[in-house]
Amino acid sequence: MKLESLPASNETKARKRVGRGPGSGMGKTSTRGQKGQKSRSGSSISAWFQGGQTPIYRRIPKRGFNNHRFETKFATINLSDLERFFNDGDVVTPEILKERGIIKKQLSGVKVLGNGELTKKLTVKAQRFSSASVTKIENAGGKAEVI
Repeated sequence: MKLESLPASNETKARKRVGRGPGSGMGKTSTRGQKGQKSRSGSSISAWFQGGQTPIYRRIPKRGFNNHRFETKFATINLSDLERFFNDGDVVTPEILKERGIIKKQLSGVKVLGNGELTKKLTVKAQRFSSASVTKIENAGGKAEVI
């Protein structure tokens, strides 16, 4: 079948001329019906508008992918806690911290923060250290080892 062999048809439709008197069948209200928001000039209502009711996209709970579930969380411990719970020359590991109940969960690892003072010589093994904690541990004569 070719384009020129298609049957001829009038594809262009005549424009609807509204408001041209009662004889046209589209006079008076110009096919807009009686009163109401849609009968007014300049009215345009979005397809999702529900007449002031809380829209369905706000009534239904959110679902789907969220990166929050996969973020790496670290159990944190301060130098003041190490000072309080450990003696001079001790080795501090995440397992020992968990056994003694200083941290509840190891999560993705342990991060040592520099809050407080450290006077004891400790060897601290952890996944992460803040820069302040490393300097304070080394100033006390200890070691900060990243696991």
